[in-house]
Amino acid sequence: MKILVLNGPNLNLLGSRQPDIYGATTLAEIEASTAEVARALALETEWRQSNHEGELVDLIHATRDGTGGIVMNAGAYTHTSVALRDAVAAVGTPVVEVHMSNIHAREEFRHVSLLAPAAIGQIVGFGPASYALGLRAIATHLTGRL
Repeated sequence: MKILVLNGPNLNLLGSRQPDIYGATTLAEIEASTAEVARALALETEWRQSNHEGELVDLIHATRDGTGGIVMNAGAYTHTSVALRDAVAAVGTPVVEVHMSNIHAREEFRHVSLLAPAAIGQIVGFGPASYALGLRAIATHLTGRL
């Protein structure tokens, strides 16, 4: 089963961006560390990152090709992008929203996720492990098995 792991703005800077909040692990290292989890869950993952809202919308639209689900860290667009929220709602592909930091324990403007009402669930605050948990959550949703 194919899963899109979609990453928004500034996540290409993981490893050097605010390590006190996001740690020292790069996005490539997170992708590599979740490969075994994906294999164990019989998932084929496609990892994409963009700093451009329209490109992220296009990638969400492309999941109508039979992609089973999306694990998405929309970064700052989580709190601002009606376009991403509407794209998720429009395509009907199940989405698990993930964040490395606990957005509910940070600045007040980060407490609201525009994506959450269109997602099947949200995982926050577990650092790089948030992605592996997101893969497990989407697999559980799609197969009904833990």
